[in-house]
Amino acid sequence: MTVGEALQQAAKRLSLCSTTPRLDAEVLLGHILATTRASLLARLNDPLSSVSARDFEASIERRAQGEPVAYITGHKEFYGLDLYITQDVLVPRPETESVVEACLSLLPPTGLFADIGTGSGAIVVAVTKNLLGVRSYGTDISQAALSVAARNCEGHELQERVTLLQGNLLAPLPRKVDVIAANLPYVSPGEAAPDVATWEPNVAVFGGGEDGTALIREFLAAAPGYLLPGGSVVMETAYSQGEIVSKLAESAFPGADIEVKKDLAGYDRIVIIKT
Repeated sequence: MTVGEALQQAAKRLSLCSTTPRLDAEVLLGHILATTRASLLARLNDPLSSVSARDFEASIERRAQGEPVAYITGHKEFYGLDLYITQDVLVPRPETESVVEACLSLLPPTGLFADIGTGSGAIVVAVTKNLLGVRSYGTDISQAALSVAARNCEGHELQERVTLLQGNLLAPLPRKVDVIAANLPYVSPGEAAPDVATWEPNVAVFGGGEDGTALIREFLAAAPGYLLPGGSVVMETAYSQGEIVSKLAESAFPGADIEVKKDLAGYDRIVIIKT
């Protein structure tokens, strides 16, 4: 069997469970062959060894059961960076890159940054990597998640500028900061896609309360006490939460400039609070 034939068969199998079957197949086979997708596509006529074919079949079976590609490969690209990923953390989403962009535009060159509910460390790594003078904190209630974040900080040589702290929301922060990012769990009961609810850590998915905003409410109530003068907060929310989170932000930060940005699908996604 050639590389091309293996990809074709795998994509056909995955078309029943994935919206990106060919991409999934290419990423999985590229991982097994330790090559890039571009190099893989240049080798479509090469024979696939029996060992690689066996490993590829096993990975396709895992994907066919709904397991995210990032959990199978142990990697995910985010904001142009390769991140280590395990089932202890939420798989970083493309829409979260908008949080990074907002934080980069708001942080002073030598500012202090905090990423609350850091998970894999995707946001704190991307922000700190792109602003050489910034020092950052990442908090998470899960020690397992912080272990993943620590590996990503080390992988991008940021361990000297990023401090990871275990605890609930903002409580572990030792001082006030210029910008706080918070991509907190915000899904309400029954709204999560079956594969998300099955495979990804529920503590990182469901926000609590009838509308999924319980953690967001708790965070916003405390956030003013952790911001330096003129500081900002950047939050990712569910597509249906822009209005309610804006009102919560107005209550927590009277007089602040509050902006809701839409994602590429036209849904409310990022709430920015500028004090």
